[in-house]
Amino acid sequence: MQDDQIVTIKQLEAFSKLTSDGVKFAAENKAERNQWIENVLQKFRYFSCRKKDKIIIKKYLARMTGLSKTRIKRLIGRKRKFGRISPYQIHRHRFERKYGPEDIALLLKTDNLHQRMSGPAIKEILEREYNIFGKSEYKNISNISSPHIYNLRKTRQYISHSLTVKKTNPIKVAIGKRTKPQNNGLPGFLRVDTVHQGDMEKEKGVYHINIVDEVTQWEIVGCVERISEEYLLPLLEDLLAQFPFVIMNFHSDNGSEYINKVVAELLNKLLISQTKSRPRHSNDNGLVEGKNNFVIRKHIGYRFIDKGYAKSFNIFYRECFNLYLNFHRPCGYPTVTIDKRRKQKKKYDIYQMPYARLRALPNAKQYLKKGMTFKNLDKVAFAQSDNEFAEILQKKKEVLFNSFKNKKLQFPTVFSNKTMAEISGSFID
Repeated sequence: MQDDQIVTIKQLEAFSKLTSDGVKFAAENKAERNQWIENVLQKFRYFSCRKKDKIIIKKYLARMTGLSKTRIKRLIGRKRKFGRISPYQIHRHRFERKYGPEDIALLLKTDNLHQRMSGPAIKEILEREYNIFGKSEYKNISNISSPHIYNLRKTRQYISHSLTVKKTNPIKVAIGKRTKPQNNGLPGFLRVDTVHQGDMEKEKGVYHINIVDEVTQWEIVGCVERISEEYLLPLLEDLLAQFPFVIMNFHSDNGSEYINKVVAELLNKLLISQTKSRPRHSNDNGLVEGKNNFVIRKHIGYRFIDKGYAKSFNIFYRECFNLYLNFHRPCGYPTVTIDKRRKQKKKYDIYQMPYARLRALPNAKQYLKKGMTFKNLDKVAFAQSDNEFAEILQKKKEVLFNSFKNKKLQFPTVFSNKTMAEISGSFID
């Protein structure tokens, strides 16, 4: 637009009065329009004008460009802030990326080894890898917060190389309960349940016996061919002997495999009280039911396993798996609060290894069995780091499942260190 003849504010005011409200102007090109506005502001020295003169200039700009007064104010503000209206670029602040491909690869490795546990549990392992076992590569990732672990799990690097774990379906178990034992914060109150490893062609698979301490969550798992006194009794004696502390109570559901004279005589011989579940209190045995789901089903799966492999599983559990569960796998422990309505609320904000939980009990030595010392248990706990022992576990589990005659039941190989290094290197490049 050519408006060289208009050089004063009075001329602008007169021009605005001459043009009626029905006359409308519009710019053909956005870049030319912005440049013309800049020229007008510069010619009349807008930023040095009085308020009254500024109003006249803004009315003139709005009339000639067809823009609203609000839009004109924004363009003038852009001119004041950046010195020019066009081009308009926003320079957003970007935070420096704290966790790089190497850290995501370490998280990926830890998740694959431990079957992708919850964020707080994985955080505990990452901290122990650096603080206790002195692995310098975990220095940066050990400072990660639990919520940010879930953010890194959404990255392309993690998703493309993770061994995803399918969520298990909840199992409704009809439990007839009788009483709930009161532990009073003392170890030795056990919860027990049975996990069946499926059927195939009218043939029963193996049975896993899962026993969990209510206070420390110390967990011992065994395997038996059949649920009968002949097979179950020797296994129960062996499993109870693996607990490092004195056992005071044995709690189960109302199944006949535990509620029978043979088991009762064994418990009486060991001076262990026996309780069974109450009706309409489905959470009494919830701890071991949860462990069935998130420990046994996660590591062993749902597929049929022939009963002939029960002895092999018992060796695997005794020599490797039970040590991993109690010395190298964090568990969540609740903090109980009571609200105004006298209702208890549990917040799982503490994650520890069951062995660390046992040691943290007041005067913990008094609960140990005769001949058992924390010095000997420390040797087992700190012989390998959590990830090192998890690697041993995965290798032994792979050997165990690859020994099956049915190739369809064999497990895929786990991630190796070489593979993890290649993953990290490919993203660094």
